[in-house]
Amino acid sequence: MTDEMISLGAKLAQHARFQPNAPAVSSGETTLTYAQLHLRTNRIARGLATFGVKQGDLVTLGLPNSIAFVEACYAIWKLGATPQPVSFRLPKGELQQIMELAKTPVVIAEFKHQIDRPIVTVADLAARSDDDADLPDATAPISKAPTSGGSTGRPKLILAGQPGVTLKETPEVGGWRLTPNSIAVLPAPLYHNAGFGMMMAAISQGCHLVVMPRFDPEATLAEIEKRQATWVYVVPTMMNRIWHLPDAIREKYDLSSLETLWHLAAPCPAFLKEAFIRWIGPDKVMELYAGTEAQAVTIISGAEWLEHRGSVGRVTVGEMKAVGEDGRDLPPREIGEIYMRRPEGAPPTYQYIGATAKVIEGGWESLGDLGWFDEDGYLYLADRRTDMILVGGSNVYPAEIEAALEEHPAVQSVAVIGLPDDDLGAKVHAIVQTKGAVTADELKIHLADRLVSYKQPRSYEFVEEALRDDAGKVRRSALRDARLKTAVV
Repeated sequence: MTDEMISLGAKLAQHARFQPNAPAVSSGETTLTYAQLHLRTNRIARGLATFGVKQGDLVTLGLPNSIAFVEACYAIWKLGATPQPVSFRLPKGELQQIMELAKTPVVIAEFKHQIDRPIVTVADLAARSDDDADLPDATAPISKAPTSGGSTGRPKLILAGQPGVTLKETPEVGGWRLTPNSIAVLPAPLYHNAGFGMMMAAISQGCHLVVMPRFDPEATLAEIEKRQATWVYVVPTMMNRIWHLPDAIREKYDLSSLETLWHLAAPCPAFLKEAFIRWIGPDKVMELYAGTEAQAVTIISGAEWLEHRGSVGRVTVGEMKAVGEDGRDLPPREIGEIYMRRPEGAPPTYQYIGATAKVIEGGWESLGDLGWFDEDGYLYLADRRTDMILVGGSNVYPAEIEAALEEHPAVQSVAVIGLPDDDLGAKVHAIVQTKGAVTADELKIHLADRLVSYKQPRSYEFVEEALRDDAGKVRRSALRDARLKTAVV
């Protein structure tokens, strides 16, 4: 750590000294100032320490959007440990697998599961200590450890390559175009990598973070107007729901305070992107493309997009290239698999636990996305990865759902595909070969404790023919194409 960087806990203490009464985080009618957030997290950190949490630990965190989520993260960082966020709806089976990977000493959540780790709430932790004095400074060697389902059907952890540090001197404009004067509204889930990173950036920058407990289209517009928000992050599914509000409702809210609207996490339909650019302003609508792994990044403004319709931008960090099936680098306008490489000389940007990266010669890595570049270096995504399903911005991997369904005694084999959905972008559709009598309702009950809700199939189809070949392979793309042609949804 250089002299220009300090720990995330020390940065919060710095804000508490220099702007103690400034609002740090709000949710609903509750607001904590920077001084209050600092003192509260000192106390919560001491409560965590009673469970043996120490520097270098991963601490699993499964809370909904709330002030408590932010408090838990800073308490963890102040001990030099790493927040390991998961969905607060996570069923026991998934939680158990993630805990085994993380080796977490404690789970901060409101789960009712019976597991082999203590489950505590932030209120529980605060009650275990009344000492809010500063702790010895500690730096987490890993700033965050989000999860991903993984194409193997088992979850993996993605450990950030960056330690839990930030700039000692607060820049005039920081990451995500946040400034110390920003009022940032965040309706997207904090347990997702993008929302989590934005929360980190907002507090480090010393601005006012407004966390919405859950997304609601009209409530989001009302929150922007009420707070005179300058910044907001949404995913395309949220944009779609906002845009489909009645005109009279959408237009009654004053959004003139907005300076930046970010969207990412899923492809945005061109009509919707253009609608938001015309509504919010071409210099205000921003899009970023990258993986949680963060080897490389593209960014595009609304103004650029109007000149390069459909693009996700030019590379601003690291390198990207399109590679053909034969392994050759492709020229402009030829579709290939997108490979990424971190900036030359830069340390690794991530490390997997529970998976292995797809790497080719030269240190180039693929996340499985397909796309092409134009002559000006703008990237256009032709598809997300072949089998992955994007449900409202969340990555859903068929193998995970198939494995859970195949645990049912009446199920012979399963193929899970994504079918178009006007609201969520895609819906999960399960094609089931049975070996006994079973209904869709019975399978829904079977999955209730095995998969988080957004991964559960929205529709079922029962077939008699084999879905896999002798090698156990299934051609999901062919199954999907057949159903799209015949409109079996």
